[in-house]
Amino acid sequence: MLPIPPHASRRALKSIHHIHGSEVSSWMYPALGPCRGVILAVHGFRGDHHGLARIIGQLPHYAIIVPDLPGFGASTPFTGDPNAVSAAAAPRHDVAGYGEVIGALRGQLGLGPETILLGHSFGTIVAATYLARHPGSFAQLVLINPICEPALEGSQAAMSRAAGAYYAAGERLPAAAGEALLRSRLVTDIMSLAMLKSRDPAMRSYVVDQHRRYFSGFTSRSTLREAYGASITATVRDVAARINEPTLLVVGEHDELGSIRAQRALARSFPRARMRVIGDVGHLIHYEKAAEAASLIEDFLASEHPWAPQGMPRTTYRDRTAGVATGNHAQHNN
Repeated sequence: MLPIPPHASRRALKSIHHIHGSEVSSWMYPALGPCRGVILAVHGFRGDHHGLARIIGQLPHYAIIVPDLPGFGASTPFTGDPNAVSAAAAPRHDVAGYGEVIGALRGQLGLGPETILLGHSFGTIVAATYLARHPGSFAQLVLINPICEPALEGSQAAMSRAAGAYYAAGERLPAAAGEALLRSRLVTDIMSLAMLKSRDPAMRSYVVDQHRRYFSGFTSRSTLREAYGASITATVRDVAARINEPTLLVVGEHDELGSIRAQRALARSFPRARMRVIGDVGHLIHYEKAAEAASLIEDFLASEHPWAPQGMPRTTYRDRTAGVATGNHAQHNN
């Protein structure tokens, strides 16, 4: 059984950024050869920059910057700005708070409006919301496994309620017991196996190992509680109509957090969206189908994006019963 390489030979330059009292650790992967563009990427809930490593490895011609969001990975939580003239409350660890990180990194790293913004899962809400509030700040938007419907309203509402009960128990239990529950390897493994679609033993082992290594990298129960609350209440569809930049939605055929029907409705909400569906995968495109996702991203970034009437997104989806592709463009074979 061959191991799954996380990001081939790409090496990163690490930098520390002080943002509202948080020491935000960020990794920049220089392009290998001529640079086609710069991508600022936002990881998902409970993850950190490691979660996007396989996609980064498949996009060698782009310089990619991935911060660990405050309270996760190597980044400390928000505590407020000690140098502020007036005492201001620290941002919450939610969509708006993490949007502050995007804005700060734009300034500190000198990221111009030609930069591409990318998000995965919860990171799609953060990225889309920031761009809706700051039009023109990025040239294009890429959303991998976008959150298209509230967790308690979606096709997997039962799973969402179970997850809610788990996080509520972790918060209410005494500190030691709550921490043990939230960092439980058994629970992490169950979550991994519930989302995995690949039958490849090497891939399954890789995903389980990655979640064991990094899924419990949150700093405190309070940080986790704030981020989780945001992840189940906000969606990309809340802001989609306000985003005029060309947008790519990379969707998993069996995504537990968003049905194809809901993703199509989301795509129609954008003025300039293109939706692509990858088969035989759910919410773990960034692990299981990194090469396919990267190919779609490269095609999107290299293509023209003329204005199209709202309500007519260029979508692609294979109808397995009919054996044909539906949508405005030809099927992308994966």
